Amino acid sequence: MSVFRPPASAQPGGNSASHTGPATASHGAVANSGIIQGGFHQYLPPAPPPSWPLRVGTVPPLASAFQPRSGLRDTIQAARQLGADVLLTQRHTAHLLAGIGGVGKTQLAAAFAHDALADRGTDLVLWVDAGTPDQIVTSYATAAVRVQAPGAVGADPATAARCFLDWLHTTDRSWLIVLDDVTDPARLSGWWPPRHRKGWTLATTRLRDVTLTSSGRRAIPVDTYTLQEATAYLTRRLTEAGYAHPLDPIGELADALGYLPLALSHAAAYLVQQNEPCPTYLDRYRDGERRLADLMPADLDPDEYGRPVAVTLLLALDAADAAAPPGLARPALALAALLDPAGHPDSIWTSSAVTRYLAGSRPDGSAEQDVTAEHARRAMRLLHRFGLVEETSPGPRAVRIHALTARAMRDTLDDLTTVAHAAADALMEIWPAIDHAVHGLPEALRANTAVLSSHTGDALWHPEAHMVLYQAGRSLLNAGLHATAAAYWRTTADTAIRILGHRHPHTLTARANLAHSHQQAGRTREAIDLHEQVLADDIGSHGDRHPGTLTARTNLANVYRQAGRFHEAVDLLDQVLADRVNILGDRHPDTLMVRVNLASAYREAGRTHEAIRLYERVLTDSSRVLGDRHPNTLTARANLAVCHAQAGRIHEAIDLIERTILTDCVEILGERHPDTLSARANLAHCYWRAGRVREAIDLEEQVLADRVDILGDRHPDTLMARANLAGSYQQAGRSREAIDLYGRALTDSVDILGEFHPHTLTIRADLAFCYWQAGRIREAVDVVDQVLTGGTDNRGG
Repeated sequence: MSVFRPPASAQPGGNSASHTGPATASHGAVANSGIIQGGFHQYLPPAPPPSWPLRVGTVPPLASAFQPRSGLRDTIQAARQLGADVLLTQRHTAHLLAGIGGVGKTQLAAAFAHDALADRGTDLVLWVDAGTPDQIVTSYATAAVRVQAPGAVGADPATAARCFLDWLHTTDRSWLIVLDDVTDPARLSGWWPPRHRKGWTLATTRLRDVTLTSSGRRAIPVDTYTLQEATAYLTRRLTEAGYAHPLDPIGELADALGYLPLALSHAAAYLVQQNEPCPTYLDRYRDGERRLADLMPADLDPDEYGRPVAVTLLLALDAADAAAPPGLARPALALAALLDPAGHPDSIWTSSAVTRYLAGSRPDGSAEQDVTAEHARRAMRLLHRFGLVEETSPGPRAVRIHALTARAMRDTLDDLTTVAHAAADALMEIWPAIDHAVHGLPEALRANTAVLSSHTGDALWHPEAHMVLYQAGRSLLNAGLHATAAAYWRTTADTAIRILGHRHPHTLTARANLAHSHQQAGRTREAIDLHEQVLADDIGSHGDRHPGTLTARTNLANVYRQAGRFHEAVDLLDQVLADRVNILGDRHPDTLMVRVNLASAYREAGRTHEAIRLYERVLTDSSRVLGDRHPNTLTARANLAVCHAQAGRIHEAIDLIERTILTDCVEILGERHPDTLSARANLAHCYWRAGRVREAIDLEEQVLADRVDILGDRHPDTLMARANLAGSYQQAGRSREAIDLYGRALTDSVDILGEFHPHTLTIRADLAFCYWQAGRIREAVDVVDQVLTGGTDNRGG
């Protein structure tokens, strides 16, 4: 919303380009050019000074009767003392099926983390669920804010994460970083913590990828318990629980379970809950092995680690399913098995999607009674008591399931599609509408969506694409993870093309969101190409006046505006407005928003008086239809003030911003909301135009500092705030400071907006004048030559 000052010899330049709004599930990105819609950067609020030592992330609790495994721990410590980072992997070859585990790698890593926290000798302990790059980046970004890494506060997550890595390189603080369950070494490239004399990294993985053991990292295989460890575990676990039966034949049971820690924990939980003698359970287990042959063919589990888990799982499920509420434990575990082993939100279990699914999954004849949220919660607690899931304190990662338990459960599922859609419905139901303002939950929801999708193949694409797949992509954009979002939408678009066809509405939506990802990342040319293709396909499939076509045309107009092709944007929006009026009526909210877009394009094209007339009409209609304090009404009022300023009606603009806009933005949106910052930036511009340069500088310095904090150092709005402040310094005679700021703004503008973007040309012209004003004539002439060349080559509108 901040005004773009026109090029002139004594007029400073700068503008906050308006943004398209968030992508929708219906068809692409909704065009919305009002007060900046908050950008797509996760706001990481300033943290208080660190209180060392710090714990960041959720360290899993140690299991009951945890075995210290002294020999393994000594080996790990020896590797650490030699300066090596450590990977806990498995004593197997690289062809293991995904999901194999259960040997206690995460528990060993958690033991080191708990020790570091307990002895307070380590300043930072960071636990990262490392299944996806998104999880790694957001964990690093959170840590960056907590340790107050230079340049990280408020920056977009990827930038903050890099600041954290820089901090690790240079800090004198001691640290331990645990990367739990590394699943894709290639995508970890560039995010591995540095080697440091006071820090070390401990990772767990089910892989044996050679790239993981490069750069001084050492892989330490983790095997099953020894006989002594297995019997010690069972003895302690049962004794502490008050088990009333003789412990014989504990050794025989441990041997039957292959000394596998996960299977032993299932068996111990069963014995405690059922208070059953150990020989009876051993007989059940042997019968279960024979039963398993019908459910899970041997070739599904060639290393035979999962088979003991599958048998103990089935025994525990039989018992849990018979307990009250009957018939719910099995379908509940099936749903949990499709979600992220690192944890899913406990609020899933009170969602209507889960209660409907559980009601429909009860055995024949038992579905007459409705399943309530309390029933669902009790079913989940049953699974916890039988050791099949772990429920921790409420939160985004409250309910965990071991990957091997989940794998064994999935191998017995008959109806994957029904469970998959129930899980997807539940994730969608608890997803917050404005997720970039919530910390922790969006990351967990995205991770769970990724795991769900990976386990279910194409199940979520039939009969059409499930909206949770699109919500996850929008959430990446909301979090400012533009590179990750672009990769996500590329994959989603390719899948949609393969399954639904090139012109299906869901395919067009995915392609539009891919274009939107490019647009938000500043890759304007790629965004234009893709938006043009989507529009052509929309017209070919649905005709010229279909709602999807109108949205695609509006999206294209907005990216034309970002590219400085204002006249083309005006032509497109004129056409869209006429169609919206004919189809939806004169005062429909979508019609009003197109008018806002068109008025903004008029203003950017220099047609100020037409923009004023249109904004005044939008303001009247928006106040009547949406209310006087609706965000869209604020948008219209703010843009009208900008136009008044452009038309030279400075005092009207100042009065409008001071009296209504700024007050409403602060009250409704908050002091540091991007729209509030835009209102302050526009007020500063008006002060500048009115000759109140000192007041303009005070406001612009505050706006620039807040934009760096909230949006990051290279966001387009930040670079325009820097250019505006440079112009005010120039007006105040502070030429050296102005030149420095203009130089920085020009470098960023070329990189972000392009060499020939009108904003880049304006900043270059202002820099030239600044050089001339400072007596640096040769430099001024060189910059003017660049402006003239850019003006000739510029193909923008």
